[in-house]
Amino acid sequence: MNPTNPFWRTLTACACLAVPLMAHTQASAQAATPSPVQAKTEPVGFVKTVTGQAWVNTSGQSVAAQPGTPVLLGSQLKTAKGAAMGIAFKDNTLMSFGPDTELTVDEFVYAPAQGQLLLGTRLSRGSLNYVSGVIAKLRPDAVTVKTPAGIIGVRGTQFVARVEEAQ
Repeated sequence: MNPTNPFWRTLTACACLAVPLMAHTQASAQAATPSPVQAKTEPVGFVKTVTGQAWVNTSGQSVAAQPGTPVLLGSQLKTAKGAAMGIAFKDNTLMSFGPDTELTVDEFVYAPAQGQLLLGTRLSRGSLNYVSGVIAKLRPDAVTVKTPAGIIGVRGTQFVARVEEAQ
């Protein structure tokens, strides 16, 4: 591990975000279940850290990622070569992306009071450091990360994945 590498700096920054977000998660758990329209327009998370160039692409619109940029259901998250980005989801799931990474948020439902929990993503290329949030802690089988080689089922609290282009 090289502490000067942007990926590891982003990971460290995201890991430090977990504690302050817990209070927000507890308040969100008591909120009513969003309607299907709200679920498509309300953020499922936010960009927390960016080093270099990164983008959030949603519904055909590409926005340069910066801290506070919303991540919606269906958003595609991309980093350029030499870049890194950290995302915090509503349930306190933390994802850090290394250089030249592309991940899509396919599914996200966070209504713990109603027992509705789901997080599904697709890692097309690059590297991902995943730290479990409330969804994985309450229902580990509700979290998946699809890759070109298969599906990662989350059963622990943290993992690192890397998808390389076929040679």
